[in-house]
Amino acid sequence: MSDHRTFMAKKGTLQRCWYVVDATDKPLGRLAAQVAMVLMGKHKPTYTPHVDTGDFVIVINAEKIRLTGNKLAKKVYSHSGHPGGFKETTYGDILRKFPERLIEKVVKGMVPRNKLQMSRKLKVYAGSVHPHAAQKPVEMNV
Repeated sequence: MSDHRTFMAKKGTLQRCWYVVDATDKPLGRLAAQVAMVLMGKHKPTYTPHVDTGDFVIVINAEKIRLTGNKLAKKVYSHSGHPGGFKETTYGDILRKFPERLIEKVVKGMVPRNKLQMSRKLKVYAGSVHPHAAQKPVEMNV
């Protein structure tokens, strides 16, 4: 009888990588879906649901993200984050004022809401400069 056991990743044995993604002319939803998969660790064969096996992702050029159709004018984000803070703002306004928040909000909606808090490994920057050169991030194609 062969001994086939299910692999379970352990927190101490994880190898975390850093990836950098250029958001220039990439559709928002497709970029966010790929980034969410890397943050969760589903791109690795060592993926374990109850352990945070994901990698760090740096998104640059967030101000140059592309929204298809008429979403810049029609799609609405409608809460300030505070109790009673109903406030309608179009995606175009958010992209103009705070381009990082738009990507963070969409990716955060795609990762699980549990105590692993995988969205903390996401770093988003409006321009092409980021302060994470010491981590030697690898270019990721999306």
